[in-house]
Amino acid sequence: MNIIITGANRGLGFHLSTIAAQRGHNVIAGIRAASPDGQLLELINRYPGQIKAVELDVSREDTVARLAETLRADNQAVDAIVNSAAILLGRGGTLETLSLDDVAQSFEVNLYGPMRVVKHLLPLMPDGGQRIILNISSEAGSLSNAYGGDYPYALSKAAINMFSKQLKKYVKAKEIRVYALHPGWIKTDMGGEKAPGDPLESAIGILDIVEMKKEIAPEHYFINFKGEPMPI
Repeated sequence: MNIIITGANRGLGFHLSTIAAQRGHNVIAGIRAASPDGQLLELINRYPGQIKAVELDVSREDTVARLAETLRADNQAVDAIVNSAAILLGRGGTLETLSLDDVAQSFEVNLYGPMRVVKHLLPLMPDGGQRIILNISSEAGSLSNAYGGDYPYALSKAAINMFSKQLKKYVKAKEIRVYALHPGWIKTDMGGEKAPGDPLESAIGILDIVEMKKEIAPEHYFINFKGEPMPI
């Protein structure tokens, strides 16, 4: 499979790239920088020919459009998109101290980013149930479990859940699977050291979903990394 993963240089995106390469998939690793370095560069060298790092800043539509043009010129189809790039701003702040700039920036990356990616890359996805679009979300985006905090992050994740629901209906005739996915509270730069979850375990579960190793009822669109439904 040709899998596009955004935010591939760190956190969950990096672990997803690792597991995908281990399983023999071709990974297009989207990063904000012009060229890879650090752990991603090491991973690319470990799996020569399987991972290609591309400049893909989801807040800049020109980088997304350029990737789509390159893939189209090379006659490359897209089998899976994992929108993993995200930001967490204003954690723990009160409503009275809330920065609306943080809210705007969170929507720019966490909602508009995946929308830009899907807008330009959906035309490169063949029809068929093996194809999948995964928007990494969070239990923070659950309306029924709203906890009254982390406004920039929670509101943007609730919005990506809605986008995923709309997208699922939009591509129903093409039989492309679409999910908003809660990866768990995992130990990453975003999740922090106190997080109980292992990002590698989460990545393995997510790749199992990509590879259709999990049975998921067709009506579900907000799930966790085990393929289990999440409360809306």
